[in-house]
Amino acid sequence: MEFQVKFDINEKIFLRNPESSEVGRQMVKKAIDLIYELGFEQFTFKKLALEISSTEATIYRYFENKHRLLLYILNWYWSYMEFLVTFQLENVSDKKERLKIILNLLTQEPTESTNQFDYNKKLLNQIVIAESSKVYLVKEVTEINKNEVFKPYKDLCGKIAEVISEYNPKYKYPRSLSTTLIETSHHQQYFSINLPKLTDVSSENSSNFTSKFIEDFLFKVLD
Repeated sequence: MEFQVKFDINEKIFLRNPESSEVGRQMVKKAIDLIYELGFEQFTFKKLALEISSTEATIYRYFENKHRLLLYILNWYWSYMEFLVTFQLENVSDKKERLKIILNLLTQEPTESTNQFDYNKKLLNQIVIAESSKVYLVKEVTEINKNEVFKPYKDLCGKIAEVISEYNPKYKYPRSLSTTLIETSHHQQYFSINLPKLTDVSSENSSNFTSKFIEDFLFKVLD
C-alpha cells in the first residue's frame, strides 16, 4: 500500500513552511536521514547544511532550532499514522479486528514509498521509536503545548481511544490506554533490539515479539 500525502502542520512549529519550496522539502528529507544515522544529540544544522549544499542561515529561516525541526518531523508522522488508521478501519466492522489493525500499524515497520519526493517512512518510524520523547520531555513543555503543537499525537490517541471504547464501552481509561499502547510499543521495539534483557524477546520470537506482547496485554486488559 502506497500513499503520497501532505498534511497541514501547525505553523507555530516553523518560521517558514518547508513544504513551500524544494529546498525546504529537501531539508526535511535530509534531516530525517541524518537524525536516523547520527541520533538527535549529534545532529546539527551545520551538518544538515553540508548535506543539502546550503548554509546554516538558510535552515534557520525555516526552523528556530533543531528541536522545532524534530517536532515538525514527528507531527508529520503522527498525522500520517492517523491517516493510515482512519483509512484501514474504514470498511472494517469487527471491533476486535479494528483493534488488531491498529496494533499492527503501531508495531510493524511501514512500507517504504518508491516516490523520490516522499519522506522515508522506515527511517521516520525508527526516529519516532528512539527520539519522539525528546520533544515533550522538556522543561518548557507546558509553554510549548499552549500552541497545540502536539495535536496530531493527541488526535491519534483520541482515534485509538474511540476504537477501544467501541470494543469495551465499560472500560474507564481508553485515552490512557491508547497512549500506553503507543509508548509501550516504542519501548519494547527499542529495548528488544538494544537492551533485550529488559524484554522477553528471544531468537524464536524476535520478528513479532512486540506485536504479540502488545496484543496479549491489550486484550487481557479489555477482556
